[in-house]
Amino acid sequence: MKRTTRTTVLTVVSLIAALALPTTVAQADATQHRVDLRVLVVSDGGPATDAVMAELDTAGTPYTEVDLARSDRPVIDPAFLADTVDGLPRAKYQAVVLPNDNPFPAGSAEMTALADYERAYDIPQVDAYTYARPEAGLQYPVYGGYSGSLDGVTASVTAAGKAGPFGYLEGAVPFEDNSPTIGESYGYLSTPAAGADFTTYVDAPIPGTSRRGALVGEYRHDGRRELVVTFVYNQHQQQYRLLARGIVDWMTGGVRLGASRNYFAVHVDDVLAVDDRWDSDLNCTPGDVDCPPGQGTPDPIRMVASDVDHAVAWQREHDFTLDLAFNAAGSIDHRQDNGGADPLTDRLVAERDEFRWINHTYSHAFLGCRQDTTVVPWRCATNPDGSVKWVGRTEISDEISLNRYFGQVAGFPMDHGELVTGEHSGLKVLPQQPADNPNLGPALTENGVTWLASDNSRDPVQRRVGPATTVSRYPMNIFFNAGRAAEQVDEYNWIYTSRAQGGSGICEDNPATTTCLPAPLDPATGFTGHIVPLETRIALGHVLANDPKPHFIHQSNLAEDRIAYPVLTAVLEGYDALFTDSAPVVNLRMKDIGVELQRRGAWQDAVRAGQVTAHRIGSAVTVRAPAGVAVTATMPSGTKLNGAGFGGAYAGTVSGWTPSANGGLTLTLPPSSPAPSGGSDTTADAGRRTSRPAPDTHVPEGVTEPVPFSGLR
Repeated sequence: MKRTTRTTVLTVVSLIAALALPTTVAQADATQHRVDLRVLVVSDGGPATDAVMAELDTAGTPYTEVDLARSDRPVIDPAFLADTVDGLPRAKYQAVVLPNDNPFPAGSAEMTALADYERAYDIPQVDAYTYARPEAGLQYPVYGGYSGSLDGVTASVTAAGKAGPFGYLEGAVPFEDNSPTIGESYGYLSTPAAGADFTTYVDAPIPGTSRRGALVGEYRHDGRRELVVTFVYNQHQQQYRLLARGIVDWMTGGVRLGASRNYFAVHVDDVLAVDDRWDSDLNCTPGDVDCPPGQGTPDPIRMVASDVDHAVAWQREHDFTLDLAFNAAGSIDHRQDNGGADPLTDRLVAERDEFRWINHTYSHAFLGCRQDTTVVPWRCATNPDGSVKWVGRTEISDEISLNRYFGQVAGFPMDHGELVTGEHSGLKVLPQQPADNPNLGPALTENGVTWLASDNSRDPVQRRVGPATTVSRYPMNIFFNAGRAAEQVDEYNWIYTSRAQGGSGICEDNPATTTCLPAPLDPATGFTGHIVPLETRIALGHVLANDPKPHFIHQSNLAEDRIAYPVLTAVLEGYDALFTDSAPVVNLRMKDIGVELQRRGAWQDAVRAGQVTAHRIGSAVTVRAPAGVAVTATMPSGTKLNGAGFGGAYAGTVSGWTPSANGGLTLTLPPSSPAPSGGSDTTADAGRRTSRPAPDTHVPEGVTEPVPFSGLR
């Protein structure tokens, strides 16, 4: 296990008197005033402050935004920042985020109020993206520094950064360079100004020199502390995603509401069954609904026993567990057609404890409306009166129960409350079926289903369906109808190129799809040279975004050329190269992901409604939340709740969920709350493991998350 040195944070409050603030503040120590656990974000509409707010939103950390562009915004004055509650001076915000080191006009009373407030209460300030200049503790870039593109640069966390807020990182901070024709990152590299008390946390080589320049660092001056960031970013870029946790932990001292971890789960659908194969001549999939009836000859793809051995070995090598969503009819049919033999099922049963298992229905039947497949695309069949013909409750229930029974007999370690329907059917499918099958909910009730998979590209928001709650899954662009890399590339070219280039034109007709190709991929190199890196970047982006939603692929992708593994391996190995052992990938099963999403939804709703409050007085943190809403928080290691340890260790802090209580919860911080660092603890619930007058605040182009085309099952 890797260990780093921890440093202290949140020193005793400054005794400097603050202009226009209560005089008692200057005379009080940390036990004699109150600090509310809420962040003040002063935004300018730029991508950097938006990215910080996105991080706080996802984690469930309360903040107040003051938008400088709004004429009706509040004035930031002493009364806005502090007051007195129960006889104690109160700091209303535990941290301040500004667009740059000073976004106000010269001589601004608002900046004066902020500076005085920060001194009086020892409140840290984040300069979300600022020009390197002496006012921020750095020399102007013209004096041996650099200003310009950072595309493709690999920055590094310094020793001070590892000992402080970025200790969860191994060291490398690669800046994206996704397009050679689009500028994606801009920044300033510089060294500390003469006499400045500046500690560099993240730096990069200054071009044309042997020196390194700061990109992130802490500037201490005039009784204040600023985290200075000198590169622009948006919330999706990898370089920001790597540093976001440390930025938030620095400004909150590791004491805050909300939590953040890195999740990855992969569901493999259609196990035991077969998947129809893409026909490169017909540009459709014989046997599936995208081919007109009778066109082409089905050529099914199915795993074999050796594919199971490969999956087991891969899991052990990467300390990762796949979730296998199975269809029992695939095994029954195979035995009937092969004299009772089915080596695949036999091998899976023998290795059943190596995987997690999910009910995917008996025969992968479509459980929504009755499909009229005489047309492409299909449509819902109707009754004589024009009403929709629905698959009945009994048929749905049988599909669930028969498959569950098979799994029980086989001894699969499955949870009966989890269900993935074939093609997520039964749920609404636009445009053909705009409503859920009304018979789905009753059938789920009969079978005790509490967690129901949905397709995130179609149904991204968690919702109730009868007794069940949906768990949205990300489709990976590793196609269900491809067992070989050549098939994947051929179909990819068909979907993502224009009609003029021999493609379908689907992509050019859907401008929101950002994966459109300027030219067809080379059949020999397109898979490894384009598809694998792109899909890896998309999936890793989800992992780094505190997003627990699972991804899904198909059993065909573990067969033949085993085309899923290059992507999955690249995600996990790429992650391991970036993070220390203190921040392992959290690999949850479906029901636990559902619970996490459900808790987050309730918590975030309560935070947005202003129903959650928290404050710190000395070593005591008091949290109040509505009854029935579980509380989530991030605290220093050694924090206690009712005398017992709080939360689980992750990335140098502890975090977790705990039920709310009448009168509020009180957490007790350790005597000296340490700064977040990359300690060796692992989480218990992890499944493994130039002189410009102002910054250029353009939004980096070409960095939005690609939208997968959901021609996926």
